Amino acid sequence: MKTETTIQGLSASLSPARAARKIIGFVPTMGNLHQGHLNLVREAKKLCDVVVVSIFVNPIQFGPNEDFDSYPRTLEQDQRLLAEVGCDIVFAPTVEQMYGNQPRLTNISVGGITNDLCGLQRPGHFDGVAVVVTKLFNMVQPKYAFFGEKDYQQLAVIRQFVRDLNIPLEVIGVPIARAEDGLALSSRNGYLSPEHRAIAPTIYQSLKAAATQLQAGEALADVLAILRQSLTDAGFEVDYVEARSPQLQQVQQFDQDVVLFVAAKLGATRLIDNLQVKHSA
Repeated sequence: MKTETTIQGLSASLSPARAARKIIGFVPTMGNLHQGHLNLVREAKKLCDVVVVSIFVNPIQFGPNEDFDSYPRTLEQDQRLLAEVGCDIVFAPTVEQMYGNQPRLTNISVGGITNDLCGLQRPGHFDGVAVVVTKLFNMVQPKYAFFGEKDYQQLAVIRQFVRDLNIPLEVIGVPIARAEDGLALSSRNGYLSPEHRAIAPTIYQSLKAAATQLQAGEALADVLAILRQSLTDAGFEVDYVEARSPQLQQVQQFDQDVVLFVAAKLGATRLIDNLQVKHSA
């Protein structure tokens, strides 16, 4: 496994694969890797000859009061984990390598689906994601790119701009990886105190209960209200509890497949999760 820190080095490492017309897969990450990230690499290995993983904590997707400076950076540990699952190339650029020394005058904004859910709570976040992912796509030029479904809204945003901008690759979503108690794996779980870590699985338990209630015929509005209350009672400060279509459109009742979304804080740690609920005709 190679580690490259420059765009030129990445291009040189990928040149033989491109010349041989090998299938390149790409997994963008911000590092501090867990099994969810490694699952993305495992899925990439199934479809691709060469798998590239980027590790880059992207400053332009963090808000002014968010945790950019304190975000865990664990490159050596990440490299060991990636070597174990068969990653071929790690791309770990600096901020200067990614953005240069001149002011960035170009932005990428995806309308509509970024206006609410996490977009409402984190203004500018998805613009920052769209810019860095587009830059990485241009650098790696993969055939397939792999993203976790925990960040469902992010995945929808990436699919949208890939389609809108005719970026020649396929975006593949990979199901949420969970701890044994159901908590969605996230780098931010490391911020939880032991007490909060014990409470955190309530999100998934409450989502599963909501899905059962919906499929038993209870009204969507009532189910969402119960879901919000169960989280509040458990000690969460709820940002939002929402139901959307798989394409993130507003829904008023459970008459189609829906995705239930939760964002909530335990102390200073903001957790997100979602659950897809099938509608049986």
